[in-house]
Amino acid sequence: MREFPTAQTDLEIERDVYTVDRLNKVARQLVESRFAQVWVEGEVSNISAPSSGHLYFTLKDNMAQIRCAFFKNRRTMLEYSPRDGAQVLLRARLTIYEPRGDLQLVVQHIEPAGEGALREQFEKLKRKLEKEGLFDRERKKPLPKIPYRIGIITSPTGAAVRDIVTTCRRRFTGLPLILYPTLVQGDFACDGIVQSIQVAGQRAECAILILARGGGSLEDLWAFNEERIARAMADCDIPIVTGIGHEIDFTIADFVADQRAATPSAAAEMVVPEASVIHQEVHTRLTRLSVAMNRKLEQATQRNDLLAHRLIHPTRRYALARHNFQLLYGRLGSAFRNEISRKKLNFNNTALRLLQHTPQHQLNAAKWHLKTAHERLYNLAPRLVMTTRQRMQTVLGRLNAISPLATLERGYAMVTDKSGTVVTQAKQVRVGSRIDVRLAQGALDCRVEDKVE
Repeated sequence: MREFPTAQTDLEIERDVYTVDRLNKVARQLVESRFAQVWVEGEVSNISAPSSGHLYFTLKDNMAQIRCAFFKNRRTMLEYSPRDGAQVLLRARLTIYEPRGDLQLVVQHIEPAGEGALREQFEKLKRKLEKEGLFDRERKKPLPKIPYRIGIITSPTGAAVRDIVTTCRRRFTGLPLILYPTLVQGDFACDGIVQSIQVAGQRAECAILILARGGGSLEDLWAFNEERIARAMADCDIPIVTGIGHEIDFTIADFVADQRAATPSAAAEMVVPEASVIHQEVHTRLTRLSVAMNRKLEQATQRNDLLAHRLIHPTRRYALARHNFQLLYGRLGSAFRNEISRKKLNFNNTALRLLQHTPQHQLNAAKWHLKTAHERLYNLAPRLVMTTRQRMQTVLGRLNAISPLATLERGYAMVTDKSGTVVTQAKQVRVGSRIDVRLAQGALDCRVEDKVE
């Protein structure tokens, strides 16, 4: 029979009670001593980047997730910065954030994982080449409308070469094709593609090149993302069209190429014109050329007819030239005579003007003007005296009419006080005062006896 501990026994047991802070601290020490450094792969989500420069995110997979802290001093040492949804591989120190008791990774190093690493490498090279101008539209060469020969750079055993040949034969039978065989996948594919591009450029036997490969994963198509291939394409003098993978696949070679097609077959269709279309265009141009030639022939015929009518026999041309000479000779004689007459008239006029300006002529003219002025002055003086006398008499008559003496002659008198002020009102003088009365002949000294105002 099992014996249960008594209450006395339970009380006697010594208890070691942890606070939450102590428990989290001990747990952190245990975790950090066991996982000082660990490599973890997962998907990044819930990125938070506060102004402090630190980075916080969650690393997860299909089954679980864990918080991560990527501090600023470590971030500045790396070029790569994770983003939401990126698959990454990181080296970190496992620890516990004591205030919350959360298990977290303190990130020391981070890099893309798996296909993500290739994507990151792809974007890095793309930015580099784009900055150098290898993708610029200005450097892309135009494609020939009807290439005399087409070069194909691809695997001789792949489906791409069969699709290209079939499309070329269907669109333009008899168009010459040259295959530059090379590997398009694997470690040696880059060397083979670069060598094929250089050989095609050195031989210069094709009007255009098709660089092609069938579909595949990012790893399968990776050879076309190599920098050496991009630079070989940029240095090639022959226009290059790429048809790599499927429509959704883009490689560095596609950006450097002069034209990019979605598939190898699409590349062949882009390069090879339809024979029927070419034939129709040739027929149209021949028709237009025939019409233009007939029009030119008609115009030339009409011009010849006009020139034939304008053509003159040498005898008639000589007679016309003789007649024109005689006319010109006559016009020259008339012009010469007219010029002599004009010069003679100008000379006579000049001599007359010169004669008029001699000292004797000017003296005679001055004497005549002096005599004329003397006669005019002699005749003018009596009339001027008479006119002046008449005007004076008129003015004297007007002055006499308004003179105060004339008024006095009619019996009026002018009264002034002893100060000489003219008296015009009775109130200006007092009774008994003395006044002077001016008459037409003489004056009176009077005394005022009475006044009526």
